[in-house]
Amino acid sequence: MGAGHDHGTAAQLGGAKHRKPLWWAAGLLTAVMIVEAVAAGFTGSLALLSDAGHMFTDVLAIAMTLAAITAAGRAGGGDSRRTFGLYRLEVLAALANAALLTVVAGFVVVQAVRRFTDPPHVPAGWMLLVAVGGLLANLVAFALLRSGAKENIGVRGAYIEVLGDLLGSVGVIVAALVIWFTGWAYADPIVAVIVALMILPRTFALGRSAIRILVQAAPEHLDISAVRDRLASVPGVCDVHDLHVWTLTSGMDVASAHLRLDPAAELGAVLSVAREALHEDFAIDHATLQVEPAGASRHCTPTGW
Repeated sequence: MGAGHDHGTAAQLGGAKHRKPLWWAAGLLTAVMIVEAVAAGFTGSLALLSDAGHMFTDVLAIAMTLAAITAAGRAGGGDSRRTFGLYRLEVLAALANAALLTVVAGFVVVQAVRRFTDPPHVPAGWMLLVAVGGLLANLVAFALLRSGAKENIGVRGAYIEVLGDLLGSVGVIVAALVIWFTGWAYADPIVAVIVALMILPRTFALGRSAIRILVQAAPEHLDISAVRDRLASVPGVCDVHDLHVWTLTSGMDVASAHLRLDPAAELGAVLSVAREALHEDFAIDHATLQVEPAGASRHCTPTGW
C-alpha cells in the first residue's frame, strides 16, 4: 500500500511567475549586446568583445529558461509517457548555459594570449561609453532576476551569467580608463582574461548543481539520516528502509520510502503524520510511502523511539 501527493501544479506556477522579468531582461540585454558587438568591431577591443560574448550567453540563457518554463507548464501529467511533465528541461537549460559560458570564456582567453604579443590601439572614449551603457543594462537585469534566482535553477543560471557580465562591464570600464590616461594597450587583453576567469567558478558551481539533480543525488541541504530518523519516530512505524530523496526540479524535492508498521498501527494515521512530518521538517511535499505490516504474531520497537 502507498500514498503520495501530486504537487506538479505548484512547480509549474513557480516557474511561470518568473516569465515577465525574464522577458524584460532578455529584451534589454539583446539591445545592449548588439551595440557592444558593433562597438567591439569598430574599436577592436577584445574586452568589449568579451563583454558582448557574455551578453550573448545571457540572452541565450534567458531564452532557454523561458522555453523550459513554458514547456514545463504546458506538459503536465496528462501524457502517460511523461508522468512528471517536462520539469527537468529547466535543469538541462542550466547545464547548457554552464557549458556554453565555459566555451566563451576559453575563447576569450585564447584570443587575449595571442594579443599579448602585439596589442592593437583601442579608442578608449568609445570603449568607455559603450561599457558604461552595458553596466547600466546589467544592473537593471540583475535586479530583475535576483529574486527568481533564489527559487529556480534556470533563472539562477541566467542570473549568474548576468552577474558575470556585470563584472565584465566594470572590467571594460577600468581598461578603457587605463588606456585613456596612460595609453597602455595591454589593459584590454588583461581585463578580458580576468573577466573570463572570474566567472568560471560560478559557472562550474551551476553545472555541478544541475548534474546533481540529473543524477538524482540527494539534495545537499538535506540530512538523509535526519529524514530517516524522523519517519522512524512516527507512532506505529517500526522500521524505515529503501529511503530515497532527490530533486525533481527547482523547488521540488521528492521522496520515497518503505515503512514497516506495527500490526496495531492505524494505516491512515501513520501516513498522515509521516507526510506532515516530511512537509513541516524538510519541505518535501511530494512523497510516495509504501507501508508493510510487521507481522501479526509479533510487535516491534520503532527505531526512532
